[in-house]
Amino acid sequence: MPREKIIATGPLADIATDILEEFGDVIIAPDYSENTLIDVIEDAMALVVRGEGIANARVIEAGKKLRVIGRSGVGYNNIDIDAATARKIPVVFTPGAGARAVAEGAMAMMLALSKDLIYWDKQLKAGNWESRFETRTRDLDGATIGIIGFGRIGQMLATMLQPFQCSLLAHDPYVSSEIAQQFDARLVSLEELFQLSDFISVHAVATDESKGLINRELLGQLRQGCFFVNMARGELVESLDILEEAMADGRLAGVGLDVFAPEPPDVSHPIFKRPNCLTSPHALGVSFRATENIFGSMARDMAAIFRGEQPQFLVNPEVISQT
Repeated sequence: MPREKIIATGPLADIATDILEEFGDVIIAPDYSENTLIDVIEDAMALVVRGEGIANARVIEAGKKLRVIGRSGVGYNNIDIDAATARKIPVVFTPGAGARAVAEGAMAMMLALSKDLIYWDKQLKAGNWESRFETRTRDLDGATIGIIGFGRIGQMLATMLQPFQCSLLAHDPYVSSEIAQQFDARLVSLEELFQLSDFISVHAVATDESKGLINRELLGQLRQGCFFVNMARGELVESLDILEEAMADGRLAGVGLDVFAPEPPDVSHPIFKRPNCLTSPHALGVSFRATENIFGSMARDMAAIFRGEQPQFLVNPEVISQT
């Protein structure tokens, strides 16, 4: 008798494959386009949505035998939750599993930019020892750090920043001032955060409402020499153009980007030619430890669904109560 199929839109970590293969064969789709997924999902019992993979209404409808959708991450805007819920298909995700890796990535970006590590590395390798007398680096110590999005990742970043004696500002409409105070952070408006911060680190969730949250008007309120890091979603920034403009006139002394819209980005954009623009391909949150946490959490929750048990992290819990 043929085994059940579990379709994934990209390669899985070994820990997930080991868990899921108890229930069926894990098959990696040739690509994650809508048409490809519709072709391969008809007799699949589960779908794992990785990276830019999609599970829109057409894909979900094509999966006649789908029992669960797993998302290897915290963001699920590429899954049609309403369509899944209408079919009583649980959608599991992994909030917090990679939070520490993302927070560490933000710290690495801020330190690398403020300490001008790329510049100093190039100068030393070029034999320019005298460059050490030509400029000075900046400090996190004593700086004002603005954190946009104060959930698990933002709070973890705040904890990591405590030894630097920073002044912490936070913007998050879903977090109380009492929670922010537990991390020695002060809740402020987005405008005040941009006006006062020496460093800004973005960790907000991408939704229809937050798309383009960071726009030209907000960047116009920056003080000269601010550093900007986005480890959340590229869609939160109106465009790369507004970051380039702010770098051109010195409002932004450096930018660190791990996320883009679209992904991959068009690297012919002038911002990528700037030495003080530090980039990575949506990779800093995918450390060894984070990968194990993320894929292990997702696979265990998918296995729980297969066994008729309660998963730990479920986007649409109402589908469980309906059954």
